[in-house]
Amino acid sequence: MTRPPASGPRFRGIVPALASPLLDRESLDQTGLERLVEHVLAGGVHGLFILGATGEGPMLPHAVRRELVRRTLAQVAGRVPVLVGITDTVFSESVALARFAVEHGATAVVAAAPYYFPAGREPMERWARTLARALPLPLVLSNMPEMVKMVLAADTILRLADEPNIVGLEDSGGNLGLFDGYARIVREQRPDWSLLIGSEQMLPQAHGLGGHGGVCAGANLV
Repeated sequence: MTRPPASGPRFRGIVPALASPLLDRESLDQTGLERLVEHVLAGGVHGLFILGATGEGPMLPHAVRRELVRRTLAQVAGRVPVLVGITDTVFSESVALARFAVEHGATAVVAAAPYYFPAGREPMERWARTLARALPLPLVLSNMPEMVKMVLAADTILRLADEPNIVGLEDSGGNLGLFDGYARIVREQRPDWSLLIGSEQMLPQAHGLGGHGGVCAGANLV
C-alpha cells in the first residue's frame, strides 16, 4: 500500500455538530444562526461541522443548505476550521455542494454513505474512492449506521487508507470496539488522519483509545 507522507491530524478537540436554526421548512433563521455560531465560538470550540445529522443536512432544501454554508463561513471568517456535510443519495449533488463550499472557504467536507439503498462493502469502498477523487476539498468519512443502514467496517477503512484526499473519520456508531479498530488503523497506517467520535458520552473512552476529539451535538448548548 502506498500512503501519503504522515503529518499530524488536521482536526482535533471539540467540533460541534451545529444545529440548523430555521423559521420554517424552507427558511433559514439568519439571526438564530448568527447567535448560535458566536455562542459556540465563544465557548472555545476547535471547529464547526455544519449540515450533519444534528443539522438535518439531508432533510434541508438545497437552497437552504447553500445559504447556511455561505452565511456560516462568512461569519466564522477563518476563526476555526469549518467542515460541511455533503451526505446525499445523489453523487453529483454531494460533489456540487462541495464545490459550493470550497468557493466560500470551507476547510473540508464530511460524507456518510448514500442512505436509501443499502450497499455492501465493495460498493461502499468504490463510492468512497470515487467521491474522494472527485472532490475539491479533503474528505472526512462518517460512520453513521443508524442513518445509512450499513457500518463502515474496519477492513474497509484499512483499504481506503491509501486515498490521499481522505483525511479522517467521524464515528457515530456507538461501538467502542470498532472505534478501537479505527484507532489502530490511524496509528499504524495514517497518523495524519483525524479520528473523531460522534457519541459524546463516549468521548473520554474514545480519547483513551487514541481519538483526537468529538463531534458533539451537546456543544450547541454547553
